[in-house]
Amino acid sequence: MKKQAAGEWATSPSGNPPFAALIAAALFSAGAAATTFDGAYADEGGVSFWLPGEFGSLAAAPQVPGWSLGIVNYYTSVNASGNIAAAREVTTNRFSTTVNVNLNVNLKGNADLVVVQPTYVFATPIFGGQFAAGMAVYGGRNAAQIDGTLTASSGGVVTTRQGSISDSLTAFGDLFPQVSLRWNAGVNSWMIYAMGDVPVGNYNPANLSNLGIGHGAIDGGAGYTYFDPKTGHEFSVVTGLTGNFTNPSTGYTNGIDWHVDWGASQFVTKQILVGAVGYFFQQITPDQGAAAFLGSNEGRVAGIGPQVGFIIPAGPMQAYLNLKGYWEFAAENRASGWNAWVTLAFSPSAAPSAQPVITK
Repeated sequence: MKKQAAGEWATSPSGNPPFAALIAAALFSAGAAATTFDGAYADEGGVSFWLPGEFGSLAAAPQVPGWSLGIVNYYTSVNASGNIAAAREVTTNRFSTTVNVNLNVNLKGNADLVVVQPTYVFATPIFGGQFAAGMAVYGGRNAAQIDGTLTASSGGVVTTRQGSISDSLTAFGDLFPQVSLRWNAGVNSWMIYAMGDVPVGNYNPANLSNLGIGHGAIDGGAGYTYFDPKTGHEFSVVTGLTGNFTNPSTGYTNGIDWHVDWGASQFVTKQILVGAVGYFFQQITPDQGAAAFLGSNEGRVAGIGPQVGFIIPAGPMQAYLNLKGYWEFAAENRASGWNAWVTLAFSPSAAPSAQPVITK
């Protein structure tokens, strides 16, 4: 993969399109359950703007100029127990932020979402790199359930609530604009990106399930891809930071989040790749506006899993189908479980010189 004549870029297949934090906002099943009581989840309700796993293999590779379209079906199932759902009682004004809360609960959540992101890749270089801009929108169904007992005490008065709470929602989520700038030199590619959250999705702080996060956010970072068309070896890594605006409905402000996504693959033929994916997410500053019993309320989670991808030529266009899944571990102040992604991307066909040529 190498840069062609001025204004013309070779490209590898459009690997997992970087759908900006789209589903994370919608992921009110990982935090959804946390949003009824709002437990010891990092970020408000355990829901971060950034959804771990958004970037994958070939993330920083240059693309073919013109319009492309990415479609993702995302499914997640998470579980948690213990003191993980108490804070929502505070944010919904059922308790004062000064109360002490103990919680013995189990929660389950799942979301089935579809994300659509059109992107335009410009042919004219900017600062010597390839500029692209896109907008993502998503919708789908989200459901969550909490079972357990909550005990709150304040001023010598003890209140206990026991039972099951559940709800579900089918709606549209927030909008996520994104821009990126890529550079390429032989087998090495670099990228910087920025994205944001326009909080127009379905959100109600009193609901258990939502499809929006209720506040704006900005995320930015950098990525690197190594891809050798001759051997078919590929490795990509993207890291970034998320800054959050105050949720006007609750007065809550999430801390700064740091995230790393990576993917490694091997082209076994010119049109099929197999490999692994993973991520690490860590909140690095405390939330503001959380109840005192939550402490710094900083969360963490890691995930790893397999992937397989297929390039499907179609004349002047090409399709790329990628399937990947993650099993989560090392979770702290955040529900965890597993998630699966099915990505279908349509883009102009790659230049022949950019296609994998397996010679080994």
